[in-house]
Amino acid sequence: MYCFKSKATGDVLMLQENGKRLLDILGKDAAAPGILLVEDMPSAIEAIGRAIEDEALEFERKKQEATEKGEYVPDPERLSLKTRLHPFLSMLSHCQREQAHVTWGV
Repeated sequence: MYCFKSKATGDVLMLQENGKRLLDILGKDAAAPGILLVEDMPSAIEAIGRAIEDEALEFERKKQEATEKGEYVPDPERLSLKTRLHPFLSMLSHCQREQAHVTWGV
């Protein structure tokens, strides 16, 4: 389990798999404690946005391929990266306004 903390918000908890994926997207070491500085938040938000967009495009591609082959179509109600990372994105937006860093593993 990952716990992301900030003085400006409540904690955001993520299961191991989701937290690791988020930290990979951010280019952070998932095995070590870390900090996301306020000045790095705009690029973090952009990186998360790109990852969400990439996942959505990949899902649509797989769905189209399955439809064309007459195979099982992936579930559109799956829990997407966008849904999983929404609490963290909200945290980042609030932390930017409040000029507060985000930490984990400390």
